[in-house]
Amino acid sequence: MPDTQDRDLLNEKITSFIIPAEEVAHVQPDNSLEHALLVLVKSGYTAIPVLDLNSRLNGIISKAQILDSILGIERLEPEKLTDCLVHDMMTSSYIAVQENTTFEKVMQQSIQHPFVCVENMRGEFVGLIPRSKILAFLNGYLHDLRKKQ
Repeated sequence: MPDTQDRDLLNEKITSFIIPAEEVAHVQPDNSLEHALLVLVKSGYTAIPVLDLNSRLNGIISKAQILDSILGIERLEPEKLTDCLVHDMMTSSYIAVQENTTFEKVMQQSIQHPFVCVENMRGEFVGLIPRSKILAFLNGYLHDLRKKQ
């Protein structure tokens, strides 16, 4: 690893921060909301990517969206979990960057989002970078900088 003071932190490539697609909990657009909620609860995440059969990112689904969908006027309506599909509730507004994006761009995007999705040049989902990985890296970087002073 290069000396901390010699590193161009903001222009570093993001490849070492990516959690590969094979390791990312996700659902498909035609899955039921019940399945999506089970995946979210079992994984411990608050939101996950929605991928089609060609590994393309279609959107993001969150626990909050699912829970909001079953809130009736006077009671919870859990039967909606089996009746509604992920594509009915997912948000198609998401943050995605290319594999060759710099650390600075991902860091900026992670301020407002718990994770940033990464796609290759063909638009296929490669993985994601959670905000926690960025913060852990910055924490280590700043501690190393302090030690060198």
